[in-house]
Amino acid sequence: MARSPASPASPRVSPPDLPREFAPAAARRSADLIAASLELDGTVDLAYASLEQCTVAADADTVDLTGSTLIDVDLTGVRIASLKMRDASIRRVRISGGRIGTLDLSSARIDELLLSDVRIDYLNLGAAKATDIEIRDCGIRTLDMPQAELTRVRFTGTRSDEVDTRAMRATHVDLRGLDASAFLDANSLRGTTLTEFQVQQLAPLLAGGIGIQVMD
Repeated sequence: MARSPASPASPRVSPPDLPREFAPAAARRSADLIAASLELDGTVDLAYASLEQCTVAADADTVDLTGSTLIDVDLTGVRIASLKMRDASIRRVRISGGRIGTLDLSSARIDELLLSDVRIDYLNLGAAKATDIEIRDCGIRTLDMPQAELTRVRFTGTRSDEVDTRAMRATHVDLRGLDASAFLDANSLRGTTLTEFQVQQLAPLLAGGIGIQVMD
């Protein structure tokens, strides 16, 4: 595929547009929260809620945001064993610092997401439709992106043990800053940008994918 001189295009990620003051609020299922500050612990049910211009602090076992809408939301230094954001709609969300066991963004619709300096055991982007994601200075043990549609995604200073890209569709996805120990499917890396060293590491997997037997 022909590449323009500007390829890969950088993600267009801006910080959340937040007010100067916030009102403390309680978390509840299907809540409609604007300019609220949330402090979460234990098991939290925010499924199908709407959070707009909110800040979130958490030291929690489970935070369920399944099917929720998050616009201009800032999560800083959170510690969450399981953060469920499956089927969520996300726009200008920033997660910086802290530790997350499982971050489930499967089937989410994402427009501007920043993950910065976060330790994540399992990040699931399976079947997500995402535009403009920056993943910076993160440690991700397992990164799953099967059947995801990704546009303008960039990794910088990030490491992962295992990356699953099966059936991923990528446009302007910059993997040069992702130090991955293993990719499960090199054939689905079409539309991504890699360093020469990364391609050398992937050579046996790429050869096997087109039926080449490599022997010394």
